[in-house]
Amino acid sequence: MFWHIFLLASAIKMMFLPSYRSTDFEVHRNWLAITHSRPLAKWYYEATSEWTLDYPPFFAYFEWALSQVAAYFDPAMLIVTNLNYSSMNTVMFQRFSVIVTDVVFAFGVKRCMSKLAKTNNQFTIGSGLLLANIGLLMVDHIHFQYNGFLFGVLLLSISYVLTGNYLTSAFLFAILLNLKHIFIYVAPVYVVFLLRFYCFRNGGALIKLIKLGSVVGVVCLLSFGPFYEHIPQVLSRLFPFKRGLTHAYWAPNFWALYNFADKVLSIALGKKSGTASATGGLVQTFDHEVLPSIPPSVTFVLCAVAMLPTLAKLWSLRNEANLGQNFIRAITLCACSSFMFGWHVHEKAILMVLIPLTILSITNRTDARWTIFLGIVGHYSLFPLLFKSDLLLIKHALHLVYTGLSVLLLRNVHGGRFLTIPERLYLYGFVFLSLFENIIHPGLHLDRTLPFIPLMATSVYCALGVFYFWLAYQKHFISQTPFLHHPSTQQPTKQGVSKPKKS
Repeated sequence: MFWHIFLLASAIKMMFLPSYRSTDFEVHRNWLAITHSRPLAKWYYEATSEWTLDYPPFFAYFEWALSQVAAYFDPAMLIVTNLNYSSMNTVMFQRFSVIVTDVVFAFGVKRCMSKLAKTNNQFTIGSGLLLANIGLLMVDHIHFQYNGFLFGVLLLSISYVLTGNYLTSAFLFAILLNLKHIFIYVAPVYVVFLLRFYCFRNGGALIKLIKLGSVVGVVCLLSFGPFYEHIPQVLSRLFPFKRGLTHAYWAPNFWALYNFADKVLSIALGKKSGTASATGGLVQTFDHEVLPSIPPSVTFVLCAVAMLPTLAKLWSLRNEANLGQNFIRAITLCACSSFMFGWHVHEKAILMVLIPLTILSITNRTDARWTIFLGIVGHYSLFPLLFKSDLLLIKHALHLVYTGLSVLLLRNVHGGRFLTIPERLYLYGFVFLSLFENIIHPGLHLDRTLPFIPLMATSVYCALGVFYFWLAYQKHFISQTPFLHHPSTQQPTKQGVSKPKKS
């Protein structure tokens, strides 16, 4: 049944082969060309296109490997100066490369579900919700990226935590960081967990630290070693802090609320901006008009402070029966903390919260409740990525069908209603939000005078929901899990984590 679901999901993805694609399509075509046509030492210097290589070396090697196959489809796509090249063969190759590499995601899902599911029904439902996730469908197979492949590596790493193979988990996570550095958002969880439950446990701490450091060091050496003379240049590409606090479309986080408050105050006080606009549509820096402008250092401190309760709770865990689940909860919360307070966060990063959370949806009602709630909010927040008018009905239909199936399937596992009345009322607000954005706003010709209002409304309304989830899920993790300190109240189950294997 698992592979039948995977094949069905793949068939649905193929339906979007000719659909709209974002500038990320050209970004990855350019990276194919750079890694194929330029010597390795020049990869992070090449600047013919504005879409320069800004992912870690392992992803560059991944693009190089793809380029070896791409040469058989259309060699012209591998010419660096062929900017915005998109022949039919190029489109088909790049689209299919995303679908094929999703098999890594499938293996990650299969391993995680096999460790967490108590019944075949739970296994099938959990696998289906992940394999058919519409966030990945919209971002990877319409907009265009390789998130499924990357999340597959994350899930494989998590699965080895669930089986107690901590060094293997660390090895895979180190690979993931060298594929896409945004996963540094959840690195503190791995650091705390591996120190507490691998190194400082059952003696031999020094030897275990050396083993752990060696595993991570070897991965980083393989990744950055070939660029040892160019590491400053590589790092300058990976961490471009000249970008602004928020993206052109504000990710639905704390800074969206902060920007909105600044705009409301500036209007109330009659101030006019002479600096770049937060909603101007360009990647640029800008100064707030009333509230203090925020430097990267402040966002770093806020992220660290927001993560501290989660990391402290993770360190204090005692009951092995649920250790694996709580490791995943900690990943979910730290990803959400970084999403809420990080610098220049993209809306797509909400998937770093949704995917781990969905893994837990089959284990208990509370995690199922939050999977449904944040799924509705988070997936709606991705709608601005698919801004073409011919995608309007498609994205709403995908959202409606996936949400309905999620509710029905999780009720099949847990029974009853999941959401409170205030939560349901808030979610019903998305109906009005959609009507306003697509009918009322253009119907009143506000798209001529206030074109930014729909994006702002989506960002701010979704930010309220994400912020509510972050606060409530913190409470769930920290104070609503009494079995963490009273192991006698719950018998060990296969949902837990195996004893660490000797390494």
